[in-house]
Order: sequence, then C-alpha cells, then structure tokens
Amino acid sequence: MEYMGNKEFWNKKFIKRGNVLLNPESSLVGNITYFKKGSVLDLACGDGRNDLFLLQEGFKVTGVDFSEEALTRLKDFAKQANYSVNTLQADLNSADFLKDLGVFDNIVINHYRFSPNLLGDLAKHISKDGVLFICGFGHKHRVDDRIKKEDLIQPSDLESLKNSFQQIKEIVSDDERGFIITYLYRRK
Repeated sequence: MEYMGNKEFWNKKFIKRGNVLLNPESSLVGNITYFKKGSVLDLACGDGRNDLFLLQEGFKVTGVDFSEEALTRLKDFAKQANYSVNTLQADLNSADFLKDLGVFDNIVINHYRFSPNLLGDLAKHISKDGVLFICGFGHKHRVDDRIKKEDLIQPSDLESLKNSFQQIKEIVSDDERGFIITYLYRRK
C-alpha cells in the first residue's frame, strides 16, 4: 500500500476519524518557544492537529495538504474554536506548488518526507530568523507495509538547507511510535 503519497488513503482515513482531533506533535509543543512570532506555513497539515495548537499560541496559520477531507476538517475545527485559518489544497510533490505561496515567519513539516530537491527552495518562503520545523519518521525507523523506506527522513535530505539555514536543534526519540527525529533550523 502506498501511504504517504496516497490521496485516497488519507481522504478515507479522515472521513473515518469522526469528530476527534489528535493531539499536536509533542516536539512541536515542546519547542514552540523557538518559533518567530507571526505566521506559520504548515506543509502536509492533515486535519490540523498542529494548526489548532499554533492558532491558540497566536500564530497566523496557512495549512497545505492534498486531502480535501483533511482541509475540510481543519476548517471545521478552526471554526468551532473561533479561529481563522487559511488552507490550500496542493500536491506537495509538484515542483511549482511553492511558487505563489509568499513568505512566512515559520514553516512546519510534520510526518511527511518533503522532497530533498524542494527543501532548498523553502529559504525563499521563510523570513530572516524564521524557523523551519521538520519532524517525522527517521532513517532508522522500521519499514513495514505502511511506511516505506522512501517515507523516512534521511540525514542527506537536509544538505540543501546548509547555505540558508542554521541548525538550532536535533531531537531523536525511539519509542512506541518508532524512530522519530525532529530538526529545528533558523533562517540566516
């Protein structure tokens, strides 16, 4: 089964989830003080578990995902909490989806392996001293029928960030979810 890039899989998953929003990523919550006040672009935002937390923390949030069901849920959860959120349905593997997004103070990529070729382009979309937060299944995670090797964040994926970003933190955890890695970078 294709997992990360299967739109139908995610639409069905979000339909079945009901009216329950998962908790925000713990490493995002634990490292929010590193973020620059202002705006956040959340790539592969899903139904907004991190976006609702960021909105509560006072950030202006734009969530991007390819699942229309996820974005509908995100808008519904935000409306229920009296928050305003911007959403964009886009294929994150498309080379031109970043083109017209503008500049944000922070970018979040959580549990999605962003194309190493596109990672370097993120510098054009993040303000000086802004934070890039990347979290997900790392290179040592056990591969199975859901999560394939190509879904795992590789240390080499981050090479293109060195010219425009400074790494400020790396967190590695190996728990019941698997091998999870978090990187925080600051835009030079």
